Formats: sequence, C-alpha cells, structure tokens
Amino acid sequence: MKCRHCAAPVTLPMADLGTAPPSNAYLREPALHAPERWYPLRVLVCERCWLVQTEDFAAADALFDAEYAYFSSFSSSWLAHAQAYVDGMAERLALGPHSHVVEVAANDGYLLQYVAARGIPCLGVEPTASTAAAARARGIEVVERFFGVELARELAAQGRCADLTVANNVLAHVPDINDFVAGFAVLLKPQGVATFEFPHLLQLVQQCQFDTLYHEHFSYLSLTAVQRIFAANGLVVTDVQELPTHGGSLRVFAQRSDAGAQPQERVAWLLDREAAAGVSSAAFYGRLQGEALRIKRELLGFLLDCHARGLKVGAYGAAAKGNTLLNFAGVRADLLPYVVDRNPAKQGQYLPGSRIPIVDEAHLRAHRPDRVLILPWNLKDEVVAQLDYVREWGALFTVAVPALKTL
Repeated sequence: MKCRHCAAPVTLPMADLGTAPPSNAYLREPALHAPERWYPLRVLVCERCWLVQTEDFAAADALFDAEYAYFSSFSSSWLAHAQAYVDGMAERLALGPHSHVVEVAANDGYLLQYVAARGIPCLGVEPTASTAAAARARGIEVVERFFGVELARELAAQGRCADLTVANNVLAHVPDINDFVAGFAVLLKPQGVATFEFPHLLQLVQQCQFDTLYHEHFSYLSLTAVQRIFAANGLVVTDVQELPTHGGSLRVFAQRSDAGAQPQERVAWLLDREAAAGVSSAAFYGRLQGEALRIKRELLGFLLDCHARGLKVGAYGAAAKGNTLLNFAGVRADLLPYVVDRNPAKQGQYLPGSRIPIVDEAHLRAHRPDRVLILPWNLKDEVVAQLDYVREWGALFTVAVPALKTL
C-alpha cells in the first residue's frame, strides 16, 4: 500500500481489528436473509509523513451511498456546538449579507441553518442523498456531489468563492486527501478562511479510542500530518483549537498560501506537544492493539456476567463506533438484544455485522433493562441526562471505552 498523501510505501501497523462490514451500512429486514460485505479492518502508519490510514478495501461511493443514515441533528450537544461555532465565526470574520459560507459535508443542514438564520448567504456540499434531502427541507441550497478540485473550480467559475469554508468531521472520510484539501485553496477568496474539525489522533491513541477506527474513516489525523498535507496543497495552518467533541478533536484554521497569513503561537505549541508524545516515532503507534484487546475482553466479561446473573442489558446509540466495538468483540443479539436510537431513519433496521435490532426509546421503557450500555461514549453525559428516568427502576449506565465503567 502507498500513502494517500506522499505515496511512500506504508507498512507500519497501528491496529488490526480483523474483518468488519462498513460501520454505517445498516440492514433492513430483507437483508438479513442475504450475505453482507465484510472487509479487513487494518490501520497503518506512513513513516514519511505520519499520516495514519485505513488499508484500502472499500470505495467511498460504496460507503456513503443513498442509504447513508448518519444525521447530525439528532445530537442536541452537537447542534449547540454548531450554533456556537457560527456565532463565533460570524464575529471573528465579520460575516454578513455580503459574505459567502460554504460547508463541505453539510449533512442535514445542522450547521448551515444557523448561518442562514443570520442572513448570511450559504451553500452546502453533501454527496449523500438522504442527508442532502434533509438539508434542502430546511431551505439550504445543496450541491449533491463529492468535493474536490473539480467541483471547487466549477463553483469558483460561478462566482461562488467563499469567505468561510467549513469542513466538520469529513477530512478523515476522504480517500483522496490531496485533491480534497487542494479544493479549498481553489474555493477560498484571497483572504478567506477554512476551518476543519476532526478527532485528534493524539487523543485516539492516549485514550484507547480504537472504536473510532472504521472503513469510512480513511485517515486518522495529527496536526503534524495535517500541516504537511495542507502545505503541499496550497494552504497554511494559521491557528488551532482543542475541542472536547468526539472524545477530543482539533479545529484547524487555514488560509491560502498566498494570503500572507502567519501561524499563531498555538500551532507551534501543539506541534511541539505532539512531538513530545512521539507521533513521529513508530513506538507511539504500538500501544493501541493491546488496549483494543483489553477493552474487548472487558466488554465480553461484562455481558457474560450480566447474562449469568439474569440481568437484562440494552444498548443506546446505533453509532459507527459502537459497530466497530461490537463486531471486534463478536457481540450478537444473544448478549445484547437491542440498541435504542433516536434517529427514525435507523429504527426498524439492524446493526451491520452483529444484526442487533435498532429500536425506539419506547422499547427501553417497556423492557426496563438493568444495565444500559452507552455505545457513543463521547455523548455519555447527554445520554445519561436524556435517559435519567431508567434509574427509577434501578438501572445503571455503563461505557466500555476507554475502560469498562459504571456511571
């Protein structure tokens, strides 16, 4: 395999999770009578540019198809995060009626709705039909295509260059990361600003977040790697913020290389911190596999113990990270009979691989489990607050990552 960024041979392993289906390929009932697509799930590290990347097996258009069921607006904390971002950027960049904002991977309009509410012209780019339709229902204009240099040039030729481009939790999802990043250098106005949010590789390794590894994530990103990728594709990193979202994320600010902008001190500070942690050394990446095996054994021990004691267990959150965890651990419906999710697009379907049924919240109230396993651990505080009523019948909440814990 060659590196997606620098084309160097990639051989250093970070994790081997066996095989798994795409983590967002939820199943409808007729599909239970047919085989699933399973692919090896291996993650490797480029020792030239330190880009961490999933080994190529599944094409992007097979992973992000018309049935894609991740809708950002079902998380109240994520909506609050998006609104705070829009408010902050509108003030920081003095955005108004004469500005133009483009969000790449606009999903269901979760963020651009706040841009539009301020009267700021905006455009979404979103390749998945289901979420693009939801954004349009909010009155957001959406271009239903994958983003890259070609689309950026078309938009620029139409006079639709941006004062601000937004790319939240998409940089890790693109197979051709060079073409994707270069597109922003084309689409930005001369003094325009691009922001990118993505889970921070440093947190992934240090907090044992192996369940964020799945086929839809082609890359796992440090600032060290991102700075190199951006520099090679016409962007300069000017600022960076650490965020609590998704278990620890970065928000990177960038501008065109010809804009004359200089990096703020926080950029050098975080690069130094990554260097001290060892992100540019092979040893840093050797710890995750053992931690994944530990978490797998702890989860299986918990579920088997509950089964032996006659305790009923239900799960909450039909999330991609949960699918990685359950499939790596080999959990099936005999140990975990259902998972609750607020998203109607997922209800009535089944988790890929494990084929555990996805139900609505009424199911939880009716079956009154003794333990609720929260799969999207990054939203545990929101979920505990939402489901606090289960304590009325003595139920307890549990998370498995980074270690098995009762809340």
